Amino acid sequence: MVKRKICIVTSTRSDYGLNYWIMKRIKENANLELQIIASGMHMSTEFGLTYKEIERDGFTLNKKIEILLSSDTSVGITKSLGLALISFSEAFQDLKPDLIVLLGDRFEIMAAAQAAMIANIPIAHVAGGDTTIGAYDEAIRHSLTKMSHLHFVTNESAYKRVIQLGENPQRVYNVGSTGIDYIKNVSLLTKEQLGNQLDFKLRPKNIVVTFHPVTLEENSSEKQFKELLSALQKLGSNVGIIITKPNADNDGRIIIKLIDEFTKAHENVVSFTSLGQIRYLSTLAHVDCVVGNSSSGLYEAPSFKKPTVNIGDRQGGRLMATSIINCQPISDDIYQSIEKAFSLDCSESVNPYGDGNSSERIVRVIADIQDYKVLIKKSFYEVEFNV
Repeated sequence: MVKRKICIVTSTRSDYGLNYWIMKRIKENANLELQIIASGMHMSTEFGLTYKEIERDGFTLNKKIEILLSSDTSVGITKSLGLALISFSEAFQDLKPDLIVLLGDRFEIMAAAQAAMIANIPIAHVAGGDTTIGAYDEAIRHSLTKMSHLHFVTNESAYKRVIQLGENPQRVYNVGSTGIDYIKNVSLLTKEQLGNQLDFKLRPKNIVVTFHPVTLEENSSEKQFKELLSALQKLGSNVGIIITKPNADNDGRIIIKLIDEFTKAHENVVSFTSLGQIRYLSTLAHVDCVVGNSSSGLYEAPSFKKPTVNIGDRQGGRLMATSIINCQPISDDIYQSIEKAFSLDCSESVNPYGDGNSSERIVRVIADIQDYKVLIKKSFYEVEFNV
C-alpha cells in the first residue's frame, strides 16, 4: 500500500504545540507519510526562530517558508498574506500532499487553505467553530471551515456551529483540544528546575502573562496593554511575573516594546519571545494565576486547576471553565481580578475541552479514509430552523 502524504502547516509556537501529537501519531502510522511546512513566526529571528524547536524534537521539515515582513501594520500583514499565498502554492506543487491539516485561525493558515483549495487538495481543519469576538481570527476561522472538508472541533458548541455553517455532520468530529494531549503525555519540570531554566527567582506568588493584540479595535492594543501593566505594577515586588511575548499581529511590536521596557524596570519580571512547550506548560503548572487574553488560558490552564484572568473580549464567546475570571481591560478591574484569582479554589474545576486523546482520534479518522479525493466535492448542508 502506498503511503498517503499528510501535510501539516505550522506558523507559530502555539499551533506547533497543538499540532505536536497529531504529527507524532501520523509519523507513527505505517500507512501515512508526514510532511511538515514551517512558516510565519517560526522563520523569524525576531520571534525566536522556533522552527529549530521542531527539528530538535526529531521532526524533518519538508519546507521552510519565510513570509513575514518587518511591519505589524495592516498593510504589512496583508503583504505577508499575499507572499504566503504564493509560497504555499509553490510548496504544495512540490510536495504533492494527499491531505493538508490546518489548525486554528492565523492569517498564514488562511493563505495555506486558499492555496490548497485552488490546487484541489483536501483540507482537514482542527479547532474550527469557536467564536472570538475581539479579533479578526473569528472571520478567518469560519472562512477556513468553508474551505475545509474534514472538521475536528474541540467542543459541542463548536460542533453545532460548524454544522450551522453548512458542513455535513458526517464530516464533523468533536475530538477535544489537542493541547490537553501534550499535558497528558509530557513530563514537566519541577519548580526548582523551572526557576533554573528561566534564570528567574520565583516569588511566593507568581503569574504568567500573555497578551495579544486586539485586532478588531482600532488603536486599542497599546491602551489596553498599558492598563494591564498598570495593574501588574500594583501587585508589588513579591509577585513574580513571567511574560510571554505576543504573536505577529497588527500592533504586536508596540506591545513587545512595552514588555521590554517594563521588564528592564522591574527585577520581579522576566519576559520571553518563546518559552517552548515544556517550559511553558511547566510554568502553567507552577504559577498561581494565568493573566491575559490568550486562548491558552482557556484551553490548557484549567487542566492544571489554575485560575485565568481573561482580559477584554478577544476570547469572547469561547467555552469557559469555572476557573476563568473575565474582566475589562481597565487597570483596577484587572488588579482586583488577579487578587480574586489568588484566593480562588479551582480544585473542582473541569476542563471542558476533552480528555487528552484528541490527536489519536484525529489520526484514526484520517487513516481510515481510503480516498481523500472523494472529499473535494461537498454540498451545503441545510439546517432547518424554526423561525
